[in-house]
Amino acid sequence: MKKLKKKIKKMINKYKPKIRFYTFRFLNRVFMLLPLNEKKVLFLSDEREVLGGNLECIYNRVGGGSNYKRKLILKKNTFERRKFSEKLNLIYQLSTSKYIILDDWSKPVCWMERRKKQEIVQLWHGAGAFKTFGFSRVDRQKKINIYSMHRNYTKAIVTSDDIKWCYAEGFGMPEENIRATGFPRMDIMFDEKYKSEVRKKFFKEHKELKNKKIILFAPTYRGVNLKKSYYDFDMLDLDKLKNELEKKGYVFIIKWHPAIESKLERGNLQFDISKYEGFVYDFSSSRDINDLLMVTDILITDYSSVIFDYFLLDKPVIYYTYDLEKYNEERGLYYDFEDYVYGSVASDMDELIKCIKHPKMFENKRKQFNKKFMSACDGKSTEKTYNYIFNDESDV
Repeated sequence: MKKLKKKIKKMINKYKPKIRFYTFRFLNRVFMLLPLNEKKVLFLSDEREVLGGNLECIYNRVGGGSNYKRKLILKKNTFERRKFSEKLNLIYQLSTSKYIILDDWSKPVCWMERRKKQEIVQLWHGAGAFKTFGFSRVDRQKKINIYSMHRNYTKAIVTSDDIKWCYAEGFGMPEENIRATGFPRMDIMFDEKYKSEVRKKFFKEHKELKNKKIILFAPTYRGVNLKKSYYDFDMLDLDKLKNELEKKGYVFIIKWHPAIESKLERGNLQFDISKYEGFVYDFSSSRDINDLLMVTDILITDYSSVIFDYFLLDKPVIYYTYDLEKYNEERGLYYDFEDYVYGSVASDMDELIKCIKHPKMFENKRKQFNKKFMSACDGKSTEKTYNYIFNDESDV
């Protein structure tokens, strides 16, 4: 009897994804019998429970005097399940909204049937073009299911004309449908008043960090996908960092990638900083990283797109790439790693500490980096993106 129950359960689990997909498509078709609402704009994210980034910028701009009606559906992360009523509402909104705007991969958007006049706009969350994503990784994937990849997008934005081809390849869409508007969330990097207010607010809330030299450690995850994401914590020697840097006035702030943060919260990964109180701080729960960048003195990262946002603040960066060859082989980069470097590079803890103690700026590399990856960023990206999405007809 137990064997039979186990066999039945195994069979149900095997066909569950297909049942979900065909149920979704059926309900999608039913709701498509309803008229398409020409003025409804759905803002969707399966990776954030609080509005932020490019999505928030355009959400606020649409609400700033336009005739469009906004709908907002968020979810903490891809691992969290929606209730049936929430799924039903999502399918309804996807089926009847003229505009669907997102900043990350979304399975429902991949599953849905796009209506003839619908605009599905991918604002994306990672600026520039660093590690490969989507269809660019087909040769690294054993099996490809088009309904689990990026699809259905009609428009996308990038930070430079030179990298449009990367997004066209990754999203599987024509290059002419991609516009170099810059990223809306980067407009604040050009706003001196905003940056000053952020710093004042931060040090008011975290008085213990005032007059400290802040190191922000913000790496990306390792692994072929989010489900298998991890970070090699053994490569981060907090004892050595504390012994070498604490007395010199440094503090070490960690901002894990959302996939790593989620696994740490659920206990799937273990990383304890309790014995480093007063030196190491975990700010992974901070809504967006850009405000943290504004109080950072030195950024340590690796293959994360945070280098593009941070570039606009004109401060030292260190690339801690202990696994460069392996990472490039498994995940892949759009360009040679050297093309992304405008700071110091370290491959072990001794080199990393040396780079922290002697931070450097590389002006020639910075100029090349800006031309290749950031040429469309000018502080006006929100307006340019808004006009691109709505074809300059926001009040029609």
